[in-house]
Amino acid sequence: MSTIYEKALEKHVEWKGKISTELKMPLENRDDLSVAYTPGVAEPCRQIHKNPDDAYKYTWKGNTIAVVSDGTAVLGLGDIGPAGGLPVMEGKCVLFKKFGGVDAVPLCIDTKDPQEIIKFCKQIAPTFGGINLEDISAPRCVEIERALIRDLDIPVFHDDQHGTAIVVTAAVINSLKLTGKKAEDCKVVVSGVGAAGSSIMRMLYNLGIRKIYGFGSKGIILKEDYDKYDFLKKEITEFTNPENKRYTLAEAMKGADIFVGVSVPGVVTEEMVKSMAPKSIVLPMANPEPEITYEKAKAAGAYIVGTGRSDYPNQINNVLAFPGLFRGALDCRSRKITEEMKIAAARGLASLISDEELAPELVIPSAFDERVAPTVAKAVAEEARKAGLARI
Repeated sequence: MSTIYEKALEKHVEWKGKISTELKMPLENRDDLSVAYTPGVAEPCRQIHKNPDDAYKYTWKGNTIAVVSDGTAVLGLGDIGPAGGLPVMEGKCVLFKKFGGVDAVPLCIDTKDPQEIIKFCKQIAPTFGGINLEDISAPRCVEIERALIRDLDIPVFHDDQHGTAIVVTAAVINSLKLTGKKAEDCKVVVSGVGAAGSSIMRMLYNLGIRKIYGFGSKGIILKEDYDKYDFLKKEITEFTNPENKRYTLAEAMKGADIFVGVSVPGVVTEEMVKSMAPKSIVLPMANPEPEITYEKAKAAGAYIVGTGRSDYPNQINNVLAFPGLFRGALDCRSRKITEEMKIAAARGLASLISDEELAPELVIPSAFDERVAPTVAKAVAEEARKAGLARI
């Protein structure tokens, strides 16, 4: 029996790419050609020249995004380059189409220079309704995203940061409801302070949690080490580790209500989980092997466990967030995706599990729940309109 890797390789040879273009209009005769191309096409060109927003009306812009990557942080493979990352970007486009009805184009570019990536995205912006940044290493990805959010009038979103954070936040919202705990009373330990970890901590802070402790490869994030950090870690010092103490991971885990892992396999032991507060919430998401296995976390007494894997309950999967997020942003032609829109997406996602359904094995819906993308899209569009960011 072939492994999943062997099967995937065989299928990719067969498919020769997972996406293709298609015609949405007839092209059977000269009249069809005259309407779709010259001379008829001149009229929509003239209208767009007079009013650039008409590109949403006359072209694919209103339902198409670019998936842009430099291939420096591809899945668990690291820096494998733009060509190496192309199968993943194609896969991302498949997910956008399947789960959100959003057309997406993979654009893997041969530069690691943040300024060059920013310049590239600005240059292609007239063609697309949004830009999804993907698998770009931290902290460069944050620098790139912030510059583009500032300078462009279409939504820009780095999924590796915020998609994970949205789904984690939704899982935490429902877990707190199930355990009867309040956000302001909770203690959270996060292993991994890169793009995803920093965004998760920021969203949980915005949810009302104040006792947050972040750990990187060199230990806890601490104000006194400020000068040693890159800009992303410096920002984390502003709202984490309120006692400003140099805890070990094991020490910080004592009495913690929530653990979130976006780091490396095996850094959490059963003893650490046993030391957590009653009805603990453990979300180890390193892939394919988590910070602690589902079985060990449960055996150690964790009440709720969620991983990044599809073969265990409560899969923390970005596909629960990004298709609906962009669907909502495109539907209202939002100029930005804001922190408030991300929280709205998380609350919308959490709302799909009713009080009657909530259980330790069910705090987040399945990626195949057909309600997910429409619910997230509606919540995001409503928030965009409330913020005055929507064009329609």
